[in-house]
Parts: sequence; structure tokens; C-alpha cells
Amino acid sequence: MALILGKPPQNMSRIRRGETGHFRPLRQRFGSDDRGVKKIALLVHAVHACAWLSAMAVAVAAEPVATPSAAGAASSAASGAALGGMDAGLAQQLQRLASESAGAAGAALGSQGTPMRVEVELGQLDPRLKLAPCEQIHPYLPTGVRPYGRTRIGLRCVQGVTKWNVYLPVTVKLHAQALVAAAALPAGTLLEAHHLQRSEVDLAASPDPAITAAPLAIGRMLARPLAAGDTLRRGDLKARQFFAAGDVVRVIAVGSGYAVSAEGQAVTAGVEGQPARVRVESGRILNGVPSGDRRMEIAL
Repeated sequence: MALILGKPPQNMSRIRRGETGHFRPLRQRFGSDDRGVKKIALLVHAVHACAWLSAMAVAVAAEPVATPSAAGAASSAASGAALGGMDAGLAQQLQRLASESAGAAGAALGSQGTPMRVEVELGQLDPRLKLAPCEQIHPYLPTGVRPYGRTRIGLRCVQGVTKWNVYLPVTVKLHAQALVAAAALPAGTLLEAHHLQRSEVDLAASPDPAITAAPLAIGRMLARPLAAGDTLRRGDLKARQFFAAGDVVRVIAVGSGYAVSAEGQAVTAGVEGQPARVRVESGRILNGVPSGDRRMEIAL
């Protein structure tokens, strides 16, 4: 390249001093016209162009190829959910959230001390929804929504170009042993042991708590008829009246690790499951829940 550009090389030890023709002007070597010079210039440009193309080819070949990542998987999960599918990882999160929430609330349905099996059925989003890709989806239980039965779970996009929030329908079943009618029983039946039997039922099929212990039902009267196999629930039993207005009632205030009791006079009748009022010796009227014969409890 040094010869082409007309610059003498720095090391000329192998070239004899007498051969000065190597350094004659380009015009003398290729003629008086510019055709030789132009050819040399074109050759130089061609060499530079080839070198530039080679460097670009190497750079393109060395560029990393994008591969699917966790963010891409989450985005696919969001799109899949909108189309009726569900990413396996997201589905597991939803199953776990629904199971834990329902298990904690199982006691309200009558499962105290009873082994319980949770079953979660995930529904589908409206297929008309077009969700934007999302890198991270956060499932949550909406405020005020019960965690069992026919309910819903929120899906919120927390990391994405477009934030969105949708609700996925779910059905949570709580299977446990409870009392069912051994045969068809009419309203007004005074329940005895042979009227009932134990069976696995879905506690979450109704918000009315199921009766799981026989002593809570024996001697009680049915308020409505039951078909054979129907689950016996609290609302199926006629409410008991524990005391009448004017009766002397024992009032028990229950706190954390202690209880205080006093006597008073009932201002209203004490019906099971309904609030009652009792006037104590100081003249103050207390509100509580009837809990037994001539007994009313107050939670502190």
C-alpha cells in the first residue's frame, strides 16, 4: 500500500539504490494521461469497500440471538389467558392463592377440627379481551370477595408497556365430612341419630355453615324439608330461644385468655343467631349473642 500511495517504505534494505525506477512519478509509469491513476484510485476504493463489508459481516454474525425469557413467558401467559389458555406457572400461583385463602376461611363454613380437601377450578377470561404483553403478572384476591365457592381472582399487570387489571372466574370447593339427611325429612322433624349420617360434602356450596358434629343437631327441629343426601346446614335448623325478655341472664365477657361474668335482666328475647340486649346491675345495657340457656356472650 505504501508504493501505491507514493510513500517510500521505512525499511528499504533489500532494494538496490540504483533501481530508482520504483519511485518514478505515477504519471511517468502509467503515461501522461490520468487513466493509470484512475485505475489505481478505483482499486483502492474497491479494497476499502471489501474490508468494510467483511467487518460488517463479522459484526452481524457475532450479534447474540434473542431467546425466550421469563418475561416472554409471562407475556405469553397473559395472552394465553385472554385466549382461554393458561401458562403453567401462573396457573400454579392461582391454585396456591385460592387454596391458601379458602383454607384459612374454612372454619367459617363449619370445618373446625375437620380435615378438609381444597379443589380449585380455574375459569377463563372473556375471549374478546385483547391484553397487551406483560412481563410480570400479579395474582391477588380482591377486597371483599369471599375466597370459596364461585368467586374470582384478580390478575394485575405490574410490569409492561400497558398496565391492565382483569378478574378470572374460579370455583373453590372445600370437601369435608359433615352430616347429611339419611332419608327425606319434612319440616318440623325433631332430629334423632338415625335421621342423619356422615358423608363428604362441599362446604363451600353454600355460605350457610354445615353441621359437622351430631350433638349440634340431635334434638333440634328442622325449619325446612331436606331431601335424602342433602347437607344439614345451620339455616336448616329452627332457631332456639335461650331466654325470654325479663329473664335473669348470665352475661359473659370473653377476652384474650380471660372471661368476666355478671348477671343482668334480659331486655329482649335471646334467640339463637340473633343479637340480644341485657341490662346489668349498674343500669348499663349490653349487646351480645345468646350462647346457651340464659347465657349471653360479649366479645372484647
